[in-house]
Amino acid sequence: MPFITSLIPVLVTGIQPRRVGAVNDLVKGGSSAPKDLGALDSCDKHRNEEVEKEARVSTVELATRKSRLLSKLRIATYAALAVAPAAIAAGFDLPTKRTDLSEADLKRVAEVTRPTTDFSKAEQYEAMQAGATTSVDPVTEDSFSHISANIPFEEEQNFKLGNALFRKLWVSSPSSTQASDGLGPLFNARSCMSCHVNDGRGKPPEGGPSAVSMFLRLSRAARTPEEEKAIGGADILNFPDPVYGHQLQDLAVPGLAAEGRMAIRYDEETVTLGDGEIMSLRRPHYAATNLAYGPLDASTTISARVAPAMIGLGLIEAIPEADILARADPDDADGDGISGKAAIVRDHRSGEIALGRFGWKAQNATVRDQNADAFANDIGISTPDRPDAHGDCTEAEEKCLEMPTGVQKRLGEEEAPGPILDLVTFYSENLAVPARRKASFPETLKGKRIFYESGCVSCHVPKFVTRRDSPDKAQSFQLIWPYSDFLLHDMGDGLADGQQVGLASGREWRTPPLWGIGLTRTVSGHSFFLHDGRARDLNEAILWHGGEAEKARNAFSSLSKDDRAALITFLESL
Repeated sequence: MPFITSLIPVLVTGIQPRRVGAVNDLVKGGSSAPKDLGALDSCDKHRNEEVEKEARVSTVELATRKSRLLSKLRIATYAALAVAPAAIAAGFDLPTKRTDLSEADLKRVAEVTRPTTDFSKAEQYEAMQAGATTSVDPVTEDSFSHISANIPFEEEQNFKLGNALFRKLWVSSPSSTQASDGLGPLFNARSCMSCHVNDGRGKPPEGGPSAVSMFLRLSRAARTPEEEKAIGGADILNFPDPVYGHQLQDLAVPGLAAEGRMAIRYDEETVTLGDGEIMSLRRPHYAATNLAYGPLDASTTISARVAPAMIGLGLIEAIPEADILARADPDDADGDGISGKAAIVRDHRSGEIALGRFGWKAQNATVRDQNADAFANDIGISTPDRPDAHGDCTEAEEKCLEMPTGVQKRLGEEEAPGPILDLVTFYSENLAVPARRKASFPETLKGKRIFYESGCVSCHVPKFVTRRDSPDKAQSFQLIWPYSDFLLHDMGDGLADGQQVGLASGREWRTPPLWGIGLTRTVSGHSFFLHDGRARDLNEAILWHGGEAEKARNAFSSLSKDDRAALITFLESL
């Protein structure tokens, strides 16, 4: 493929070899990784002696507390799929029942995804938290950069090409490297990898001069009935600042002034837990400074965002819409205080209504949509889905619009033509989730029980089974453990950013998946969490929960120190 290879560096670096490594979950020599790494069909057909051995030697005396636990869980079973879920926004027609499964398979999936009440041992295949796609390579800083374990050999080339393009450094136009120019003119990063270092989580600048991997979203709410109708119909997410657009770009090509800088100030606040221990939280205050093109509009809101981890995205896209919608309860009809709401958006290419599931406010329906937005806003590179070669330049930034672009007619109509976006999307969809560590250890199982009993699984739903008819066969019919419902929830005043994004209000955020969260420091070199990295560890992240999550947060706060430590141990095993 001469066209593609002309667009990537000659030396492709950082590609990890495929190898069969041991899962770091050994108990007296046993491993919780099943020998058969097949899809859900294989889970029924093959018993795994190593799983059973590990479960036996790591059994702890824990009461099941079935009746009390089940009363706390609001995870719907698949019987609920026969009823139109309340999650569907008015006027939108989205699937209410899986069409990829037989009735027998529906019952089978309902059984396998039912929340456990037995915390005396790990569940079968729990360590393989991304099904047959799970990476069992040894834990290193590259743990988020491995290819899905069940990808056919003939597709590895596309993954490697996508990896190279993900790492590709774009340059300003005009340039002698015509296949790499088109950067900006205004931008936040020169490559995808600049924000997603090691394919991991971004972080705040922490006093440094660079804010790469964290940026400020800019928008205002609807002002007129017409604008409100446009948002209500999922025709637009929100409205940009009239001068600075959708995002504050703190970098620019030569000859052009960057838009400004992000300034952060933290206030320390103390929280006294139930056992008397005092913890400190830092409350951030954000501002846009050194603005080069005048002040922000008075109605513009500012929201800081860090880059999320890249693992498991294709599997998330393969979760059936009906299974996510079945867990929504926007009016809290069951009175449990949890009001998950579906994000309704439009697919970038087709313009059709779809379920949003990617981004901090679930503003994108597909991995491709998420990538196209990042190319446009973060790097200033046009794609077939976002064809404006000047990126986020506005009419008020006249000099920006006069700058040359990187469109090469011989290569296509955009700076990153269709094959480029396709390959980066394939790479993004097939980054493997690492296997669990210590899934069967007594302290982990104790923490898992506390996680369930505290009500955390009301939003951080443990399990799904992906579509049997997924376009990517590697992701088809997999039992996965993302620990998310992928719905919007009111998280309270403490986490509110005041910024509406489509149907998500200024207090609502998508439940982020938790898989891989325990490897954040290993992969990304830090332990900053939440949408803006304000939490310096997982304890702080939990204590920031409010709104619908306040009961779970209070349950955590009232635990003994040992029980809190056990819950954190469970999270770190994911």
